[in-house]
Amino acid sequence: MKKFLLGTAALLAMGASASAADLAARPYTKAPAYVAAPIYNWTGFYIGGHVGGAFNGNNGFGGTSDNSDGRFLGGLQVGADYQFAPNWVIGVEGQYSWLGNNNTNVAFVPVVNGPVSSTYNLNQKGIASVTGRLGYTWGPALLYVKGGWAYQDVSETLVAGVAGAPIAFDGGTKKNGYTVGAGLEYLFTQNWSGKVEYQYYDFGSTTLQPAATGLATAVSSKNDTHVVKAGLNYRFNWGGPVVAKY
Repeated sequence: MKKFLLGTAALLAMGASASAADLAARPYTKAPAYVAAPIYNWTGFYIGGHVGGAFNGNNGFGGTSDNSDGRFLGGLQVGADYQFAPNWVIGVEGQYSWLGNNNTNVAFVPVVNGPVSSTYNLNQKGIASVTGRLGYTWGPALLYVKGGWAYQDVSETLVAGVAGAPIAFDGGTKKNGYTVGAGLEYLFTQNWSGKVEYQYYDFGSTTLQPAATGLATAVSSKNDTHVVKAGLNYRFNWGGPVVAKY
């Protein structure tokens, strides 16, 4: 019996050793690599176009009302942006907008200097600006403010009602002024973006003296324009999307 038990134990030990030898080594599995999500890159040049509407400020000569009806607006823009910090974007943009028909006509009924009335006309044909802008981006969206120099392509006349001759006046409308605005831009792809924007233009005031209008006192009118527009840009990015570092 003792020999039988010893033999059985030996057989079991040999079987266990053979089973352990038959087991394959556990394979090593490398942890999957983490792929960082791309962040849209606003750095680069762009060109594009825009359409919208322009509205005169509600200012008039001595209680009269300037034409504040909306006019069609369309134009082009070109600019460059630089993204830093990493969610801030700084840039510069130049643009020109052509305006639809805009003839502001104001007739003055004289109270002094005889019975001859006069008519004032201002025709604003286009507006331009060169602005800096600063924005904050999250994902494909960019919220920004802008401001800088503005220019208007404008003609201005004051004509006597009877003789039909131009009358000299002082304090005419300025062609140079300033502009401020804000907008939201969205990257549909790395190279195409769309935007909606509001912009305010201020070109000072026009002053007409009594000798020119026949009125008892000098009158003035502020020349400003409100613009709402939508635009599309094509972007020449530098280096493709930025990748977040972890």
